[in-house]
Amino acid sequence: MQKILKGHKNIEIALEEVGSRNYLLVCDSSFSFLPIKDVFHPKTIFDQFTPNPLYEQVCKGVELFNSNQCDAIVAIGGGSTIDVAKCIKLYCKMNPAQNFLQQEAKDSGVPLIAIPTTAGTGSESTRYAVIYFEGKKQSVTHESIIPNYAILEPMLLKTLPLYQKKCTMMDALCQGIESWWSVNSTDESKMFSKIAVQMIMRYWEDYIFHNTDEAAEGIMTAANYAGRAINITQTTAPHAMSYKLTSMYGLPHGHAVALCLPVVWQYMINHPEQCVDPRGKDYLLTTFDDIARALACHDANEAANYIINLLKILELQNPETKDRVMELEVLTNSVNPTRLKNNPIHLDSNACFSLYELII
Repeated sequence: MQKILKGHKNIEIALEEVGSRNYLLVCDSSFSFLPIKDVFHPKTIFDQFTPNPLYEQVCKGVELFNSNQCDAIVAIGGGSTIDVAKCIKLYCKMNPAQNFLQQEAKDSGVPLIAIPTTAGTGSESTRYAVIYFEGKKQSVTHESIIPNYAILEPMLLKTLPLYQKKCTMMDALCQGIESWWSVNSTDESKMFSKIAVQMIMRYWEDYIFHNTDEAAEGIMTAANYAGRAINITQTTAPHAMSYKLTSMYGLPHGHAVALCLPVVWQYMINHPEQCVDPRGKDYLLTTFDDIARALACHDANEAANYIINLLKILELQNPETKDRVMELEVLTNSVNPTRLKNNPIHLDSNACFSLYELII
C-alpha cells in the first residue's frame, strides 16, 4: 500500500523507513534550482534523459543503479522523471543482455520514493510509465511500479513557469473528468475524480493568477487524486487523441488533452445511442451531469462549453495547420483503438476525423 505524505521533511523519514543507505537520485535539470535540494545527499545521481525519455536512457539508469549497488530510488521531478525512475525499478533485476520490454515484468523489490515538482500527471501514484523505443511510444504498466511513497511538497510548484502550470493543471482536470466517465470507473475512482475536479475548480484561479500557498497545495492534492483515479480506470478518448497533437505541433501533453476533451464531450452528449458502457445510456448521461455539477455547471452542455471558455481564459490556443487535409488524415490514423475501448461512447475513424476538424 502506497504512503502519501505531505511536506519535504518526510523524505528523510521515508528513507529511514525503507532502510536506504545508498539511493539513486533520479532528477532533471531543474533539480539545482529546487528550494529543497539540500535535503538530498545522494552518492549517485541520474539525470541523463530527455523530457520524452528513451529506452536507451533508461538502460543507462539501470546500469548506473546496479554498478553503484544502490538500494533504493528517489525521483524528484515531473512526470518524465518519475516514469524513468519507475522503469529503472522494474528493469534493474532483469537480464541486461535482453531487451527489457520483452522480458516478463516482476516486482524487483526496490523501494521507490516519488516527489513530483509539477501538478498534472499524478504519476507519483500510478502504475503507468511512458518511454520511447525506436521512435514509438511504449506504455509500461505494472502494479509494482507504483511508488512506495509519494511525497507532496506544494512549494515546488511556486516557481513553475506560468504556461507549464496551466498545461499540467489542465492535464489533471482532464484525467479527473475522463476517469469519471470511463467504462472502467468504480465507486472509489469516481470519489477520487470528484475530489480532484472540485478542488481544481476551487483553487485554479488563485493558483494561476495569484500563486498562493493554499492554492498550490490544493492543486497538488487534486492532481494526486486525479492520478489515483486514472490508476484505476485508465484514460479515454481525449488522451488517445492528444498524443499525435503533441508530436505534430509541439504542444505540451496537458495543452493537447485539454483541446480534445470538450469536443469529445460534446460529441458524446449528442450521440448517447452509441453508448458502450454496460451500465447503459441513462447511467452515462447521469454521470455527465454529475461531472457538470462538480464543475459548478447546470448540465453537461454547459460544462463542455465551460471547458472551452476556460481554455480561452488560459490562452491555450488551437494549433495552426499547414496542410489541413493531410494533417487530419495523419491525426485520425494515429489514434490507438485500444485506448478508445475505455471511452463510454463508440468512436470510429469518421468520428475521430470530424473531432479533429474542430481541434485544428
